[in-house]
Parts: sequence; structure tokens; C-alpha cells
Amino acid sequence: MTITTPTALLAMGPGIAERLFTPVQRERLTALVETDPALVAHRLADPEPEVAAALAGAELLITCWGAPPLTPDVLAAAPRLRAVVHAAGSVKHHITPACWERGIQVTSAAGANALPVAEYTLAAILFAGKNVLPAAHRYRRLRAPHDWRAELDGHGNYRRCVGIVGASRIGRRVIELLRPFDLDVLLFDPYVDAGAAARLGAAKTGLDELCARSRIVSVHAPELPATRHMIGAAQLAAMADGTTLINTSRGSLIDGDALLPELVSGRLNAVLDVTEPEVPPAGSPLYELENVLLTPHVAGSLGDEIHRMGDFALEEVARYVQGVPFADPVTPDDWARRA
Repeated sequence: MTITTPTALLAMGPGIAERLFTPVQRERLTALVETDPALVAHRLADPEPEVAAALAGAELLITCWGAPPLTPDVLAAAPRLRAVVHAAGSVKHHITPACWERGIQVTSAAGANALPVAEYTLAAILFAGKNVLPAAHRYRRLRAPHDWRAELDGHGNYRRCVGIVGASRIGRRVIELLRPFDLDVLLFDPYVDAGAAARLGAAKTGLDELCARSRIVSVHAPELPATRHMIGAAQLAAMADGTTLINTSRGSLIDGDALLPELVSGRLNAVLDVTEPEVPPAGSPLYELENVLLTPHVAGSLGDEIHRMGDFALEEVARYVQGVPFADPVTPDDWARRA
């Protein structure tokens, strides 16, 4: 019996493939499939001749950030395409309904990308519990002995209530990372019942109750029409003075117009890795507020963490070559509900 080696094409944004795979990983890729790692498709609609030829023969697409959308016209130009291995998180930007209609298999490295986001969140939660950011700013100003124990009375990470909004991959991983600590964890997710929440290590509650009881609220829900501004004026008002709001999901989940006055007044604190818009205007108070830690969407994979997603993609390619199911397939239902 002759086993043919599948043909693959890389399709992602400029400069991504060079960062995604190490030389060793590229060697493994070329051992698994027939591909040219140096040929990377940045667009699939009206592509360059060499990309068009590779697309026509590709059985497998390996995608990452900046992957071009797989429209019906693109799929028509890829008659042999059977599967897409996405070496990143969300597939919503390039997987289209036409892919499901065609029966194309899809897998995503969302689980691998969830790990650094959860680690960033864990650090943010523990620092927030000890009021590290405001204390550091105040220490910089004082530059003198001070009764910090008295000033920080009421802070700390013993039996502090942490609210997790969304039992996504990242939300679940955050709850898992919190288990060794003496924290009380609440969870809001309409798709998780009380028993499942308890097995995760959290107590299920409603969103408004979570906001009222938690002293740290971390958002991990997907970006969907139903979740837009799910943390709005009412939820922010329910939070106690000094509560820290953490967002590593999508900026649209929080009503920024309602949040900003709460931050400017100093009533609430925030750790914001994502905002709406993605980059706040140059004059935004978010850049200057001492009770806000603003980072430029870096919680997800970066630097050497990107190679973890590369390893995951290679493992999925190996499964495809061996004819076994993907370890982490994306289904049409997943596609509709995930970020």
C-alpha cells in the first residue's frame, strides 16, 4: 500500500511564519508534509502565481495570525483542501461558513495560547490582591519611611473573593491556577451549571452578584453580540470601592464609557490588556492613571511562547498525516460560540 505525503501551504500575515517556527520545527514540518516553508501566502484572493499553484494542490493549510479568509472563491481555487491547522487562537477571522459546508476539518491552538493569558491573569490577580500597583506609585512619590501595613490594611490574598466571568479555556485555566491559593472563586457562565462550576473549583453565581461580591473581577468571555458591554454601568456600580477589574479578553466586553469615570475617580482599579478601540486615543487618561495597568495586548503568546503554538500545530499535522482525529478540533458550534 502506497502512502502519499500530504501537501501543505502556510497562510498567515507577513513575518509571522518566521517567528512561529524555529529551524528545528521547520525541519519537522518538512518531514511531515510536502511544503515550502519559505512560501507563505499573505493573501489567497487573487494570489501570486506561485501561491495560486500551491493552493490548488494543497490538502492542508497551516494558518496563524493574519490568515486570509477562506471565502467560497478561495475554496473553489483549493479543490484538494481537506483541513486547516490554525497555530493560534480564534479562527473566526478566516474560517467561514463555506468551510463547514465543504466539510473541511479545522483545529486551533487556542489551548496553547490560553496558557500565557492565564499566567498573565494569575499575576494580575495576586498583585491586585496586595494593591501592588497603587502602592508602587505612592512609594515612588513618597521616597521615605511610611506605615505601609496600616495603609494596606484590608488588602492581601487570604480569602479574597475573585470573580471569573466566562468559563472559556482561559477562564478555566485561571481557575485551575488559583487552586493553590487561599482565595474564594466565583464563576459566571450561562453554559456551566453549579455542579460543573464546583468541579472546576468555583461557586456559580449571577453576573451582578459576582460583581458585587468580588474584590477582583477577571473577564474571560468570548466576543459575541450577546457579550458586548456585558460589564456595563450597572455591573461597575455594583462593585465595591477598590475592586480591580481585569480584562484580557476583548475590549468590547466592557463599556469603556462607563468604566472611565470609575477609574478617573479612583473608585475602581483596572488591569487592561485589551481596550475598545484596541489602542486608546493618545489623550486617553488610561495612559496616566496610577490605578490602571494598561498593556498593549501582550497577555497572549509572544516571544518564545509562540513556539508552543508551533509545536501544537505540528502535533496536529502529525495526527492528520497518521489519519487520526485532531486533538483539539473546532466544530461549527464552537465557531459560533467562541471568540
